[in-house]
Amino acid sequence: MTSLNPQPYTFSQRAQKITSSTIREILKVTERPEIISFAGGLPAPKGFPIDIIYAAYEKVLNHNGKAALQYGPTEGYRPLREWVAQDLKRVGAHDVNVDQVLIVSGSQQALDLLGKLFIDPGSKVLVEAPSYLGALQSFSLYEPNYVAVPTDDKGLIPEGLTDDRVAHARFIYALPNFQNPTGRTLNLERRKALVKRCAEANLPIIEDDPYGDLRYAGEPLPGLLGLGREVGATVIRLGSFSKVLAPGLRLGYIVAPEAIIAKLVQIKQATDLHTATLTQMAVYETIHEGFLNFHLPAVREIYKEQCGYMLEAMQEFFPASAKWTRPEGGMFIWVTLPEHIDAYELLSRAIKKHVAFVPGEPFYAGAEPVRNTLRLSFVTVSKERIREGIEILGRLIAESAVSKAA
Repeated sequence: MTSLNPQPYTFSQRAQKITSSTIREILKVTERPEIISFAGGLPAPKGFPIDIIYAAYEKVLNHNGKAALQYGPTEGYRPLREWVAQDLKRVGAHDVNVDQVLIVSGSQQALDLLGKLFIDPGSKVLVEAPSYLGALQSFSLYEPNYVAVPTDDKGLIPEGLTDDRVAHARFIYALPNFQNPTGRTLNLERRKALVKRCAEANLPIIEDDPYGDLRYAGEPLPGLLGLGREVGATVIRLGSFSKVLAPGLRLGYIVAPEAIIAKLVQIKQATDLHTATLTQMAVYETIHEGFLNFHLPAVREIYKEQCGYMLEAMQEFFPASAKWTRPEGGMFIWVTLPEHIDAYELLSRAIKKHVAFVPGEPFYAGAEPVRNTLRLSFVTVSKERIREGIEILGRLIAESAVSKAA
C-alpha cells in the first residue's frame, strides 16, 4: 500500500499573518475547574433572560415561522432596525432613521466589515493605547498602520489628535464607555473636544459602545454619535445585544450615514447575505415592549456587586505599589504594577497557583506596549473565589516587588 505524504497547504499571505487571540489562548487554560479566571470578558450568565427569550422564539415560530425561517434583507429585520433608531434617542442621537441602521452578526462582524470598507495595506488607523484586542485583531487582517493616540487616567486625550497624527488617517477607533481593557470612561468635556477635532479634520470616528448600558455608578453621558451630529462629525456607532441580553445570540448593529451603510450592505452580502432572521425577530419580540427597562437594572446590580467584591479584595490584598482603575460600569479593572514587573512572567507564576488574568501588552498597537499592566474581569467569578484569587495575586505581586528590591 502506497503511503501518501500530505503536501503543505498554500495559505494566502493574509491568512499566514493571522495569530490567535491572546485571550482565547489563556481561556484554554481557564477551562480547568481549579483555575480562578479573571481573564475572559464574559457576561454574567445569571443575567441571561432564558425564559423570556425562549418564549419569544416560540411566539415567532408559532405566528410567523415561515418568514422567520426564510432569507431576509441584508440590512436586517426592519422593525428591529426601527427600534434601534428610536432607542438611540437615549444617548442623545435624535435624528437617526432606519436607513442608517445595519443589523450584523455581533459587533465582531461590524469591526470586520468596517475594516474591509476603510483599510488598505498601510492605511493609517488611529487607536487608543491601550485598545480593545478584538478590534485590533480584526483590523489587523487588512494590514493597517496603527498610530496610537495618547491616553491618561481619564482615557483618550483629544489634544493628542495632532495634525501629524490625523493626516491621511482613515478613522479613529474609540470606546468612550467603560473601555475594554481599562474600564475608563471619557468625560463630557473630552467627548465634545473629540468630536469637534474630528469634524475639523474630517476624520471618521468609530464609536464602539457594547458596555454603555451597564453603568452602575455616576451619571449617564451622551454618546459620540449625537454629539458628533451637532458639529458635523462623522460618527459610526457600533452596538450589541450581547451584554444586555446574551452573547450567544450574536446580534449587533452599525449606525452610520446612509452612504456608508450602502457600502457596508454590499460587503455584508458577500460575507453572509444577512444576519439570522429568526434571531432578529426573536430579539425584537423580546425587547420592543420595553423589557430592557426592567431587565437592565437587575443586570447592572449584578455587575455593581461583582465589581465591588473585587475592588474590596484588591484594597485589602494588593500592595500599595500597584494602582488600578475604579470603573463606573462594564466588566473590567486595569492594573498598573511597579515598572519592573512583567505581567507575562506574573501570569506564568499565577497559573501555577491556579489564577489567570490577561497581560496588558497585547492591547497596545502603534505604541510601545506597557508590560507592567494587566486586565481583570470580575463578572463571572463568585465572591469567595474573587477574594481567594485576588489574595493569591496580591501575594505574587508583593513577592515580585521584594525580589527586585533584594
